[in-house]
Amino acid sequence: MNNNYPFSIVERDAVYKAIFERRDVRGEFLPDEIPAEVLARVLNAAHHAPSVGFMQPWDFMVIRSKAVRQNIHKLFTKAHAEAAEMFEEEKRETYRNLKLEGILESPLNLVITCDRSRTGPVVIGRTHMEWMDLYSSVCAVQNLWLAARSEGVGVGWVSIMDPDALTKTLALPENVVPIAYLCVGYVSQFHEKPELEKAGWLPRMPLEDLVHFDQWGEHNAACDQDLQLLDKVNKLSSDS
Repeated sequence: MNNNYPFSIVERDAVYKAIFERRDVRGEFLPDEIPAEVLARVLNAAHHAPSVGFMQPWDFMVIRSKAVRQNIHKLFTKAHAEAAEMFEEEKRETYRNLKLEGILESPLNLVITCDRSRTGPVVIGRTHMEWMDLYSSVCAVQNLWLAARSEGVGVGWVSIMDPDALTKTLALPENVVPIAYLCVGYVSQFHEKPELEKAGWLPRMPLEDLVHFDQWGEHNAACDQDLQLLDKVNKLSSDS
């Protein structure tokens, strides 16, 4: 069967809709349980992420235990206080007032890990860039996030915690590292814009400032194809 055809316009737009409407959810979680079939679809999407050497280094931990989540929340609280002191004074209070997790409010937590020893010591594509297994696991996070958005399920990534303490709390074996601690659940709303952008923490950078041609820092188009690309990029930036 020949499957080298583009998606239909409806299918294509659905993919982009999930990308553009994905949000990092913190404070809008509802208590409703996620049906098993929905969670299974989302995990299956994550499992179909690209991976270096088809290593598939990820595992998925489903955390429902209130006691476990309370212990995780303590790790966040400690790290959050430490992090506040790292910011300059004018941003410190803003940081403290941001809602940055939903560990206890969300009905479900998920942890995506990376088994750095999976498939052995030599992996295709990892011989010279040994961290590619970590990047592969992050691809699984992105797949899960987009699939969850398509299901109307919110996801919030909590990274403000000591990874060694998290490893100990979750009893992870040697060579398995935590990649993403995720708060997951149905939500009352998805914000129109990312919350940090909405709060004025940082703006979205113009795409045209991030496109380089042939050499780093070269933003000027050198051929007609690049001129056309820049024109389309500028139009997308002005429309967004």
